[in-house]
Amino acid sequence: MTDPPTPAPLRVAVAQAVAVAGDVATNARTAAQLVRSAADQDARIVVLPELFLPGYDMAALAADPGGCDITDLADVRLDPLREVSSGVIVVVGASAKLAGRRTIALLTVADGVVAHAYDKQHLWGSEAELFSSGGRGATLMVDGWPLALAVCYDGCFPEHARAAADDGALGYLVPAAYVVGSEHRRDVYYAARALDNGMYVAVAGLTGRCGGSDFSGGSAVYDPEGRALVHLASGDSDVGVSELDAAHLASVRAAHRMGRDRLASLGRRSLLTPASSA
Repeated sequence: MTDPPTPAPLRVAVAQAVAVAGDVATNARTAAQLVRSAADQDARIVVLPELFLPGYDMAALAADPGGCDITDLADVRLDPLREVSSGVIVVVGASAKLAGRRTIALLTVADGVVAHAYDKQHLWGSEAELFSSGGRGATLMVDGWPLALAVCYDGCFPEHARAAADDGALGYLVPAAYVVGSEHRRDVYYAARALDNGMYVAVAGLTGRCGGSDFSGGSAVYDPEGRALVHLASGDSDVGVSELDAAHLASVRAAHRMGRDRLASLGRRSLLTPASSA
């Protein structure tokens, strides 16, 4: 891990709301309202939950792929997000069928332009029945800040965030959808990814009822020591904004040197048998 650059502070928003299963147009309008609220708080980038555009409901996604999927980045249902994206960058979860593959995707919207940014690499449970996994990581550069992208289950694998940090990421943006009952694991995962790698983590969680599941919200921004700077409770709709500070990040990495001191190899493991059990 090399010394990080020192860009100016960056204001990041995490946004959560209820998504309507199978209704991309309605969810895009909801997302635009959240982005407008975040922009009013001077956020430069806004992170929205996993599969927010179609809603996280495998039954609806299986029954109506044509209605749920983004197959063209010019899709008019995304117009509300285009309209609010002047001066702010939106990261939003979608079901995408582009280049012949259906993926749990992240789209970015900036200055009216929609782009396909990242595909979820680690598929959880029944997701693998409907979607193909992504084949590579991605880092979004915003005002000098390299911000790696992940989706929910990706963040449960320490090596996913580690690969991003090794590639120079100073932040980790994670649209997510955790059901009620998984709050403890959700919070531990992302605080740990921040502490493990000395980087900021922003996670945006789906909240409320969507299809047959209840989601727990819990959107948060963690600092490089794993402390929650913002943590939203479960609820219908909310936006939290926090500032990423490169000077603070550099001081944390100087004091906690796991990124520098990590060994390339731990060697071959020994198997020891105590004499009393021989």
